[in-house]
Amino acid sequence: MLGWGRSKKPALPSAEGALGNLFEPLALLSALDKLLPWYLKETDEGRLVYPACNRTLNDADGNVRAIWEHTRLEACRYVMMVPRRDVELLVSAVRQAEMMDAFLRQLPHEETVVDFRGVPFDDYPTAIIAGLNWLDHCAFLAGVDPDKFRRTGRDFRHFVVLAQQWWAIENAGPRCYEMLANRQVPPLMFYLMWQSYTRLAKEIAIAAIYGSSLDRATEQQRQYFRTTLSSQPNQMQAALSALTETTARLKSASDPDDLVRS
Repeated sequence: MLGWGRSKKPALPSAEGALGNLFEPLALLSALDKLLPWYLKETDEGRLVYPACNRTLNDADGNVRAIWEHTRLEACRYVMMVPRRDVELLVSAVRQAEMMDAFLRQLPHEETVVDFRGVPFDDYPTAIIAGLNWLDHCAFLAGVDPDKFRRTGRDFRHFVVLAQQWWAIENAGPRCYEMLANRQVPPLMFYLMWQSYTRLAKEIAIAAIYGSSLDRATEQQRQYFRTTLSSQPNQMQAALSALTETTARLKSASDPDDLVRS
């Protein structure tokens, strides 16, 4: 059950070192630029199972934290592949209104293999949607409860509509910079994407290791401890306490780094 921190085999270098506690969007994009080539090399050369949602506890980085990190990376790669990058469309306050408009004009698609046109206003929306489609695909492979992914694309478009309304308010730009200075999250397109990918990748990682229901898996493990350790009450209590702590920590985590033991 305690499969959210380490694999049975030694873990390979993780995203933690590259992303760490980064918050500022340009810093995160820069870290992704460095991390994605490493990750794709590891998967291409067979050192990591790809996609991450197919890993088991016996695989390198076969744990919830790594699968969560790497599934998010897999979704982010589309945005990082956009040619003729204009990252200000993703992170600059003065470009958000036009970026939101461009996204909402984009017709939904179901592709995970996409062709870019070399026009950032077209390519970024295409890439973001492709990342969501990839997460839908991984959710199916991992056996996530379908209800959790039924409205992935529509929910994201709804978030963009709400963000568009936020940017239409007077002084939205200064408010954005103030929020960033206070390590709060304004509705920049990058953050909308990053938070959605993070939330969805968590569901995939949990299902990959524990099945479609974390609560059911926890209860099964609890019954296992009670049966196998019934003659060792101290060990049983320690195991049950660790299980409760692990489950609570996993449920409350909002980022893979939250699962790194301090």
